[in-house]
This record gives sequence, structure tokens and C-alpha cells, in this order.
Amino acid sequence: MKAIRVHEFGEPEVLRLEEVPKPQPGPDQVVIRMHAIGVNPVETYIRAGS
Repeated sequence: MKAIRVHEFGEPEVLRLEEVPKPQPGPDQVVIRMHAIGVNPVETYIRAGS
């Protein structure tokens, strides 16, 4: 599965498209498939280190 991950603060160039293992649900948990997501402006501030 592909995921965009952030390993450091910085400009949008710090975003990395990576291959990650599919999540496995634990007891009393479920995995939900997402087709699209939104990004809150606060999340961009956190990524930038603000």
C-alpha cells in the first residue's frame, strides 16, 4: 500500500510517497478503506514546524 509520510519538518518537499505494509486490525478493531481525504490547514503548519 502507498502512503505519503513526513519524517521531518519543512516545505512540501519533505512529503515522501512510500510503500508501507497494509494495516492489520487488532481485536475489536476494523480497517476502513479511504478513497480521498482532506488536509486541515493546521496540519500544514505542523509539517512546516510552526
